[in-house]
Amino acid sequence: MKNVLIISSSLRPVSNSHILADAFARGAKEAGNNVEMVSLRGKDLKFCIGCLSCFKTGKCVIKDDAPEIVGKIHDADVVVLATPIYYYGISGQLKTLIDRANPLYHGDYKFTDVYLLTSAESSDPDAIQKPIVAVQGWLDCFERAHLAGTVFAGGVDKPGEIEGHPSLEKAYQMGNAI
Repeated sequence: MKNVLIISSSLRPVSNSHILADAFARGAKEAGNNVEMVSLRGKDLKFCIGCLSCFKTGKCVIKDDAPEIVGKIHDADVVVLATPIYYYGISGQLKTLIDRANPLYHGDYKFTDVYLLTSAESSDPDAIQKPIVAVQGWLDCFERAHLAGTVFAGGVDKPGEIEGHPSLEKAYQMGNAI
């Protein structure tokens, strides 16, 4: 059994990327894993100020919700990042959280497998390329971690429009394979 942390970064109610994350979570739970979903919706996440105190202390000096979430990332075996694609990039909330995960860099983090789940209005299969680059840039700082898989749900814009999309089955199967 693995500890799977899913971070849903959309701020929209009935988010397509969150529904994709739910499908992954269902598969991972049915495979016998411990699954926790954290939504960034409603969280207080401030920008990193670049002080690098976290490199010395292992903790962020900013008092908001990020340190608790970063602690969960630290303890997870598997991290799943779910994001809508905005202007061919990851959501601002996810980028802010990744920046705030600096304390993990010099720590003894557990995670090795990271998955990226995305949804976009565009149906162009290349729309996921820049989000992959963004996540890979973060992962390049973690020697033991790698991008284990991606799911792209293209052509979905309106809230809940992803229902019935083939990407949901792919996300479920990917979660079930953990």
